[in-house]
Amino acid sequence: MNMKLGCIADDFTGATDLTNNLVRAGMRVVQTMGLPDGTLQTEADAVVIALKTRTIAPAQAIEQSLQALRWLRDQGAIQIYFKYCSTFDSWYQGDVRGNIGPVTEALMAELGTDFTIATPAFPDNGRTVFKGHLFVGDALLSDSGMKDHPLTPMRDANLVRVMQAQCQSRVGLIDHRAVGTSSQAVRQQIEQLKSQGVRIAIVDAVSNDDLLRLGPAMADLPLVTAGSGVAIGLPANFGLQPHVRTSQLPAPRGRRAIVSGSCSQATLGQVQRFIAQGLPHWALDPSRLADETGLADAVDQALAWARSHPEQAVLIYSSAEPAAVRAIQQNMGVEAAGQRVEQALAAISCGLLAQGVRQLVVAGGETSGSCVQALGITQMQIGPQIDPGVPWCHAQSPLSPEGLHITLKSGNFGGVDFFTQSFQRLIP
Repeated sequence: MNMKLGCIADDFTGATDLTNNLVRAGMRVVQTMGLPDGTLQTEADAVVIALKTRTIAPAQAIEQSLQALRWLRDQGAIQIYFKYCSTFDSWYQGDVRGNIGPVTEALMAELGTDFTIATPAFPDNGRTVFKGHLFVGDALLSDSGMKDHPLTPMRDANLVRVMQAQCQSRVGLIDHRAVGTSSQAVRQQIEQLKSQGVRIAIVDAVSNDDLLRLGPAMADLPLVTAGSGVAIGLPANFGLQPHVRTSQLPAPRGRRAIVSGSCSQATLGQVQRFIAQGLPHWALDPSRLADETGLADAVDQALAWARSHPEQAVLIYSSAEPAAVRAIQQNMGVEAAGQRVEQALAAISCGLLAQGVRQLVVAGGETSGSCVQALGITQMQIGPQIDPGVPWCHAQSPLSPEGLHITLKSGNFGGVDFFTQSFQRLIP
């Protein structure tokens, strides 16, 4: 394998977000679900290992990330890319506020490097960083819907401060005066920060032009940490250019379905729009999932309902407003409630494939991880973009040996009509 870029993503939707940008920028990419078992029997310029480490404790996230790093280095990866969410959120409990910093420092130590960058900027999706502060659209992160996220609330938009609270290393800032000027200006600021003892630098970026200027400045870094936006500027460092063949998938067929577990504001809006259009939808009631019998009955009822709509795309969702989520968490416990919902949606996804669904949209990072694992998908071919950060993919599953089309959508991504537009984008 002639691998150039080895990538570690902290959840499954984030991995496809990253692969989407790499493919559009000209790389042949293979995405694996978890650590690969042995050497991949395919040629790729980049391999993205999708982990489920965003919402687990730092020690576990470090262990799994280091295993992925060692596999990628054994396969010859020249540069390592640690990918996290464009809202910079991760594990949150008590006084420990995130695992992005601890994982970054562990990767740096393993690679023997004394400097890396960190930026979740993804302007195509409204994520920009200015003066070290993260904006979601026109709002500071701390004023966005992420402040009420049920698992990883983000109430501070100052990324230097957020990252410093997670790190032993000194954290600094590469501001827009450098990024907006040139790659050389960025390199000069890196050297200046290193002389001051800074080992990790948040990077401003408010446009794709900023990311493209940033790309060449990252060419010699053993480790890059970022959201998916920085990926648009890296393939050119390896002499690669965009090409339509990198995103071609087999022709679509079979039934269509959407499974949604995300409670983000973007996904809630997408669910509401789908319902408002009078399209078939079924709400999964998490309060019924407290025991195995209730869970099995809820899954059976959802699948029986889906079976009655063979000609239309169907939506099965547990997505709910923050107040409703908090009430369920209070009754069942935060971890137990999440696990029950993901278990139910994963079982439903398997049942949908058994009914002949071969075009499947999954909304939510944790939901995507659970569904993909239940379906037995280990690798995906990355195809055309639906919305920024969200591509269609093609994969084999024991439940569909001939393959299926699947998209894994981050809860925060996609326009309000994403659920209906996704299938339209797949028409050959």
